[in-house]
Amino acid sequence: MIIKQIDVKSVMTKSNLPVSDFSVNPYVGCSHACKYCYASFMKRFTDHPEPWGEFVDVKYWPEIEKPEKYAGKEAFLGSVTDCYQPCEAKYKRTRALLEQLQGSGIRISIATKSDLVLRDIDLIKTFPNARVSWSVNTLDEAFRIEMDRGVSIKRRLAAMKQFYDVGIQTTCFISPIFPGITDPIEIIEAAKKQCNLVWLENLNLRGDYGARITEWIHEKHPELDGLYHEIYSKKSRAYWTALDQRMREYTETENMPYLRDDDRHRSSFGAPPVVVNYFYHEEVKKSAKKDK
Repeated sequence: MIIKQIDVKSVMTKSNLPVSDFSVNPYVGCSHACKYCYASFMKRFTDHPEPWGEFVDVKYWPEIEKPEKYAGKEAFLGSVTDCYQPCEAKYKRTRALLEQLQGSGIRISIATKSDLVLRDIDLIKTFPNARVSWSVNTLDEAFRIEMDRGVSIKRRLAAMKQFYDVGIQTTCFISPIFPGITDPIEIIEAAKKQCNLVWLENLNLRGDYGARITEWIHEKHPELDGLYHEIYSKKSRAYWTALDQRMREYTETENMPYLRDDDRHRSSFGAPPVVVNYFYHEEVKKSAKKDK
């Protein structure tokens, strides 16, 4: 792992994401090295010759002046990196950011595949309506190891429970859903007693990692070649439509609110968890632009 420290003018970047006003990434790159990581596009803007997942730049920025100017805004921590990847234990840049923003009135949401976030649970609890999400797209640890270097699924779910138990809003982010491999209902059953919200997101192969994933599928699951060809070459939505119907029937039986991606702004936290279908990226993107 190539790690270097860099100076940046600011860590607060205005966001065009529908879920936040600011995207905040204390690191460039991520040692979790997820095979399906959409953030690998960041290499286009850096001079890193190393493969994605083999480098991390540690950001240092000037102390945030007048943090109260962010009151009422929302920051998403971890849009193109994992703020709690292993190097955070040493460099503590995410913790430094939280300390600088504490008491400002900004809302925060954090996405991670780590349980290192437990270190900051008391600090995170001081932010209004704080949310923490963990990516879980399998309960099969062998498959997880093939796909990423994050902590085990068992550890992710245990961390989720600790946050849930102290009243911090938690999300189980079932992403990406690998057709024919990921079973969202199985995951919801494992997480539903410790999360307020479930997001369902389809596997998107538009990035440069698409070929790597299809090659992996062909090598490990050749029986799925036809299905992936239908979805990603012929652009068929039949699989996602069927999954949508299956989720609708399951959530109705379990008395869980179920929203489509275009209803995501109506999602609210509670128990049992709200489940949001987030399958069609291009429609979500268009909807977000319209909302803004």
